[in-house]
Amino acid sequence: MLESKIQNKIIKKLEKDGYLVLKIIKLNKNGYPDLLALKQNETMFIEVKQPSGKLSELQKVRIAELKDKGITIKVWQDYGSDFEY
Repeated sequence: MLESKIQNKIIKKLEKDGYLVLKIIKLNKNGYPDLLALKQNETMFIEVKQPSGKLSELQKVRIAELKDKGITIKVWQDYGSDFEY
């Protein structure tokens, strides 16, 4: 399945669960996750990967930066399917 189709599935599910979901297109820095989900004082970044996908070294650095700030990060191949990295 294409990553864009996985993203759309995740977005639909999160929106059904009451989240506002924003697809991150362009930032001033590379390597940040694909999606931002917000819900009543909850902030969650989501990196979407195909089943065979792997995080780049820069993505690992960015995820660590966000986690150090107490922000929830998920790496998903499908909604709720955590990806080990």
